[in-house]
Amino acid sequence: MSLPEPLRRQLGSFSRTVFTDSHHNGPQYPGDRADNEIVSSLPLQMSLYFNVYFFPFWWLSTVVMLHLKYPVLSDYYKFILVTIMILASLIEVIRLYLGYMGNLQEKVPELAGFWLLSLLLQLPIILFLLFNEGLKIQPLERAVHIVFALFLTFQVIAAFVTLKRMVNKLATRFRLNEFDRLEEHPVPDFYSLGKEERVVSMAGRGPS
Repeated sequence: MSLPEPLRRQLGSFSRTVFTDSHHNGPQYPGDRADNEIVSSLPLQMSLYFNVYFFPFWWLSTVVMLHLKYPVLSDYYKFILVTIMILASLIEVIRLYLGYMGNLQEKVPELAGFWLLSLLLQLPIILFLLFNEGLKIQPLERAVHIVFALFLTFQVIAAFVTLKRMVNKLATRFRLNEFDRLEEHPVPDFYSLGKEERVVSMAGRGPS
């Protein structure tokens, strides 16, 4: 399963705009190949690995606490918490999948989607669950929300750094391909063209 092609193009364009380092000039020598550089992040992958095992524990703890305190919550917060649990569960499954695909296979659109879901959706949801006292937060809930928030914060930072490296690698690869193309089909030198034109002109005049 992969992202729809229009969404991949949008995320790829977003990544080139946001994560391209304007000061990055590529390899120092043309012979240095960007294809051989591994840009996947081991710390990010380790975080995702532990996140996969932590999420079921977080989900179970949150659901049990919600069940226990549900009778004392207002109807407003009952609706909000149930909606948040459904959204957070769906987002987390998609987020972890995109994180694994984007980091291990060095796919920029997938990793950009993971970064956006983490920063714009999942992290605000967890912070809302952690700091809204109207939800009657229990000690176990606070503990698991803090751990989840730490996971998300680290992953947002690590994914940002990894995305910059991936995008710069793609930019370097593009420059190297252009360099190889110029080597195979060199552009005629300006001065040599001028000399050739003068020779042709003189030959056309003939002996005076």
